[in-house]
Amino acid sequence: MAQLTLKNIVKQYDAKHTVIHGIDLDIRDGEFVVFVGPSGCGKSTLLRMIAGLENITDGELIIDGQLANDVPPAQRGLAMVFQSYALYPHMSVYENMAFSLKMAGHRRADIDAAVQRAADTLQIGALLQRKPKDLSGGQRQRVAIGRAIVRKPKLFLFDEPLSNLDASLRVQMRVELGRLHQTLKTTMIYVTHDQVEAMTLGERIVVFNGGRIEQIGSPLELYQRPANLFVAGFLGSPKMNFLQGEIVAGDALHISVRLVQGAVVCVALAESKAKIGDAVTLGVRAEHLRFAEAGDENCISVRIGHVEHLGDVSVAYANIEGCADLLAVKQSHGVAQCKSGDEVMLHIPAAHCHLFDASGYTLATGK
Repeated sequence: MAQLTLKNIVKQYDAKHTVIHGIDLDIRDGEFVVFVGPSGCGKSTLLRMIAGLENITDGELIIDGQLANDVPPAQRGLAMVFQSYALYPHMSVYENMAFSLKMAGHRRADIDAAVQRAADTLQIGALLQRKPKDLSGGQRQRVAIGRAIVRKPKLFLFDEPLSNLDASLRVQMRVELGRLHQTLKTTMIYVTHDQVEAMTLGERIVVFNGGRIEQIGSPLELYQRPANLFVAGFLGSPKMNFLQGEIVAGDALHISVRLVQGAVVCVALAESKAKIGDAVTLGVRAEHLRFAEAGDENCISVRIGHVEHLGDVSVAYANIEGCADLLAVKQSHGVAQCKSGDEVMLHIPAAHCHLFDASGYTLATGK
């Protein structure tokens, strides 16, 4: 296993193009960390810098207490699995997995044992004599992972390894990768733009945007207590609903926000830096909204525009006067409680609201 420390890591291609802006990050021995963010945010570039495939412009990369900026990739004790399987088409599965050990001069008996152990771990023992063209996408990805496992690296790097798989295979491979980490107990860094992969795989998630880290935390920490609008909107499906408003009253436990639609919503808060008169964005997730009942407060009027039926749940998308974005409402048990064109009242639960300031940073989160 390996401990990894990044100190003020910077990547510039020229004086005008900085793609990584001073990244500081500690990754513990045996930890599964996911880098997530939109395309072009710098997560894959940072992974390649860790692997030694990109030069570090400034800062320090420390692996197990040793400065590794100028250490050649082959000597860093790392193994990388790419989005493309990068298998040798003329070699069998066994030959692909054994190639690095053969080039390193290992004995045949040791190579056979290492390949068989990896194949058993990945459940591809029956495929060792096949060529890559005879394998499915999921099987090819297992071979690519097996090729990395046989080297017994201190650190695994995964660069969007499931992007080429169909939806069902991606679910299956997510389970396999989680099981693999529990079995090997090796430090793993996984890069993806898919927030579902990030939430289901990572012990900790690092959210990137524009070459900077927006927030680091466990999946539930980031989901329940996002640091800013970007994290709140990026994690979650559907994304968090946002409504513009202004603070009109408040005390130590509650804040009242007048929305642009005119409704006043009372928000229960654990902490707050908000002041009366501040322009704010109120955030609430789709699963926390519900259709209002008699006597409910904190209600807004909406018109249902479209309903998606997903089996276990339905998602209604509502139009709100004065708001360009649709409001998403999750309805459990797959039973639609409304239909397109209905005008309904929605209840906004005070305890599940988030407030963001004019710069997009969290002012307060619900209790």
